[in-house]
Formats: sequence, C-alpha cells, structure tokens
Amino acid sequence: MAVDLSFMIGGEAGQGIQSMSFVFGKTLMRGGYEIYISQDFESRIRGGHSSASVRSADKRIQAVSDKTDILIALDTETIDIHKKDMDSAGLTICDRERLKIGSSNHDNILDIPMERLAVEKGGDRVMSNTVAIGALVGLIECDFDLLAAVLREEFRRYGDKTTEGNVSAARAGYDHAKQHYAGKTSHRLTPRTPGQKLLMTGHEALALAAMVAGCKFVAGYPMTPTTSILEYIAEKGRQFNIPVVQTEDEISAANMVVGAAYAGARAMTATSGGGFCLMVEALSLAAMTETPMVVVLGQRPGPAIGLPTRTEQSDLEFALYGGHGGFQRPVLAPRGVADAFWLTVRAFDLAEKYQTPVIIITDHDLADCYNTVERFDLKQVKIDRGLTISDEEGARLTTYKRHQITESGISPRAFPMQTRSLVMTDSDEHDEEGHIIEDAETRTRMVLKRQRKLDGLKDDMDGPKITLKPDAEFTMVGWGSTYGAIREAAELLEADGVRANVLHLNELWPFPADAVMRALSNAPKVFVIESNATGQLARLMRAETGIKAHKSILKFDGRPFTPAYIVNALKKEVS
Repeated sequence: MAVDLSFMIGGEAGQGIQSMSFVFGKTLMRGGYEIYISQDFESRIRGGHSSASVRSADKRIQAVSDKTDILIALDTETIDIHKKDMDSAGLTICDRERLKIGSSNHDNILDIPMERLAVEKGGDRVMSNTVAIGALVGLIECDFDLLAAVLREEFRRYGDKTTEGNVSAARAGYDHAKQHYAGKTSHRLTPRTPGQKLLMTGHEALALAAMVAGCKFVAGYPMTPTTSILEYIAEKGRQFNIPVVQTEDEISAANMVVGAAYAGARAMTATSGGGFCLMVEALSLAAMTETPMVVVLGQRPGPAIGLPTRTEQSDLEFALYGGHGGFQRPVLAPRGVADAFWLTVRAFDLAEKYQTPVIIITDHDLADCYNTVERFDLKQVKIDRGLTISDEEGARLTTYKRHQITESGISPRAFPMQTRSLVMTDSDEHDEEGHIIEDAETRTRMVLKRQRKLDGLKDDMDGPKITLKPDAEFTMVGWGSTYGAIREAAELLEADGVRANVLHLNELWPFPADAVMRALSNAPKVFVIESNATGQLARLMRAETGIKAHKSILKFDGRPFTPAYIVNALKKEVS
C-alpha cells in the first residue's frame, strides 16, 4: 500500500516549530521515506502563529500537501487555524491541561501531557515540543532509536544534559502514546530500507554549490529569504577560506562583489527585491566592465516590504530588465533543491565564460523548505573559467586589450598584476584597451560586441523540461519552484483519466523560444501557472514566441501552490 502522509506542527514563534519539524523529518528520512517540509511563519522573533508541514511518502515528492493527517497543536490557535486542513480521519495531538481544553468525546483529539512529562523526564517545560514529537513517533510506530539518534545529533552542541534531557522527554511522549493510543490510527511509518540521502533546503544546496564551484568572496546585507545563504557560507566557509562580508547596505555588497570578481575571484551576493533595487547600478557596472558576478534574488511578495516571510514569483521581469542601459544577462530559476545545487554551479561557469552578471531567482518556497535529495556527486563538477589568460601567458604580454573585439564578443580575460601590461576598464563607454571614449563608431562596435555574447548564450542554454503525452488535453507551463506541484498535479490528473503535458523552465533568459514553440505548436490549450498577480511568464512567453496562453492560473496570497490546488483550478477551466 502506497504511503503519503502529512503531519503538521503548529504553535507560536519561539516554540521550536522549525527545529522539531526538521528532527521529525530527518527521523523519517532515516527510516527510508521521502520528505518535504514546508515552513510557514510570520516576520517576528516571538509570538504570532507558526507552523511546519512534514510530508512523508514512499515516492519522490517536491510539494506540500493540502491535507493534514496528524496535527500537533502547541497552542489553541493552531487548532482553530488548521482544523479546516484536517483530513476527515485526522488526529490532533495536544496538551489538554495546558491549553485548557475541557474533556470531550472527540475521538480525534489525543491528550498528551506534554508540559508535565517535559518537566518530569526532561527537566524543563521547554521540551514540551520534544515530548510531542516522541508521541507522534510512537503513534505511527516508527523506531524510537532513529529519533533518539537524530536528537543527539541536533542537540549535542548544547551539552550532554540538554541532549539527554530531550531524549528522555521524547521517550516519555513515545511511551505515553504507545500505552494510551495504540491502534488509534491506521497510519504507519515503520522503517524501510534507508537510502543515502540528504535533507536540505534549496538555499543550503545553493550555498554549498557556490563553495564547490570555487566561490572565494561573498558580500551581502541580510534580507529574508537569502540571509540563510550568507549564514551557511559564513559558517562553513571558515574551513575553506571564503570570506563573507556583511556590508552596511546592498549597494556596498554588490560593488564589493564587482571589485572582487574584477580582481579574479569568483564572487557572489544574495538579496531580496528591495535589496536588488539598490544593486542594479552595480549590476550595470558589471555588464559594462564585462565582470562576472552571481546575484541571488530571493523573491518575496511585494511591493515594498510586502510579506517578508512568504513566497511569490513576482520579480521575474525585474530580474530580466533591472539595470539601466539595456544589457544581456542569464537568468536562472531552480526547480528544487537538487536543481539549486547544479544550477548554481552552472551560474558561476556562465558568468565567467561570458564575462557577465548572472542572476539566480529563488523564493521562500525553495529557500526554506526541506526536501530529500540524492547525495551530490562532486566528481561531476567541472569548473570552467572561460577565456582566461594564464599566469605564464600574462608574464609574456606587453600589450593587453581587456575589451578586445572578437567574433564571439568574449575577450581574453586577465587580472590586475597578472601581465606586464596594464589591465584596466571603465564604467564609461571605453575602447578595447578600457580607456574612456566618446566617438560614435567605437560606441557602436562595443555595444555590438557585448550583444554578440547572446548568440553563444542561446546555444549554451539547456532548454525547458518537457513531458509530452499522446492525446494530452492541455499543457501546463511553469517556472522555478513550482515544478514539484505542477509535476504532481499532472500525475493526479492522469490518475483521474485526464492527460496533460508539462513544460517547465529553469533557464528563463535567454528565453528558449524555439524549444517552447515546438512543444506548444500543437497544444490545444496552454495554462501558465505562476505565483504572481500579473502573469509575468505568460507575458514573456507571448513576447518571445507569439503564443498566448489560454489561461493563467495565478496564486499570490503568499502561500505555495499545492498539487490539489492546481488540479482543482484546471478542472474548472476544462470542464
């Protein structure tokens, strides 16, 4: 029998919702299951409602579920907010005494004295959440030893007392559930043969990829949701001599990255929409000086501050066109955690190969959601630094043209102090040597030189991911982090007798117009699915291919698409 269960942990910010969801998810992963953890929290340190959904299945999953099978409620607000999401046979685990919920004959509420057991067995009521996780593990008959091992890994930095206190608290919850509620649910997650997998967020994978790809300088100003990238590299980078600079603002961060890259280091910055606003002048500087840099744009609902901790795909056009003067730049948008790793490696190669800024677009759904992925084969990482001059060649050069006009538009790249000749450039329009010019002829030649890079970039793009089925009734088109929900929606539709094609993009510019036109040429209906209010991909697709979508399915409430949401929306359109 197929396994696909969804668990939710809810309470106030500060009650350990995120840490316990990760512990539970990692425990189930060690038990051989695929995991997807979606985080939902408000933009405050303490207070306010937070929740985390832990989906576990025996098949590949990359999206959150609409339904909740078992809910852990650490406060009464959680019960009120999420009762509408509960499966008809769903169960709620809570501490009746602490939440002051009177006794009733509701079979779906399981009373676990979390606070009392936390104090008695763990020594601190703050471990109530650990008691709850222990009870959940006992209820679904998972192996307690798996949970104990994960708790020891996650809490060992706090010392033996805290670590073993949490293990004891979890054991108390586990035993209580087994003793009082054995057989209460038919949901079972007994251990299977575990695989060698990782449980990571998209931004952890992105940050790891940057390090593997040879990034040697990172600058940024913390801004949700990309702060996690800066934190990850700041912590791990100490082992690999990667400086991470927290600047006074995003203007400084972007300019420092341009400087580091001009000097020869692979360099990156990460920000959100408001910070990207401040970076566009430096982005144009990188384009004019043909300096490679990688910029991560973590979208969040706007305008202005919007919803800082929610998800949206509303900055596509900003990424494509942000910056004055008009210039080409690759724009990439990872589909999921694994794709975030490999696409980031690719971004650094593209930046140096074409001597241009590269923008990676992410969002909260990708940034902070955990997913199981296969371990990355680092032997497959091949670093391509493009047309660079070696130290040996540089020692022989007495003349050097940093912006030499070539057929490809790409000039041989040397670094300051590498040659016997001066290596220079300028933010004003310049000649081949990098000196400022004003004449029309040189200006025209340099603009055309930079534009010729687009021809090579077009050939270098991998194109969209396309799933074509005979006699499909329509095609779903999407980009970035929506891939998992769209793919699974297609599976649900097929199980219901409806065949649908999927076309999904993770490389948005240069736009793969030819591949998109071929895939959609005979599509009876085209539905573009994206998380914004203005249909930005649909507009881009029409501009580049002439194909107008039959309908855009848009979601802009700050919450991610679910497969069921997409299916329901499509059925309304095709019925």
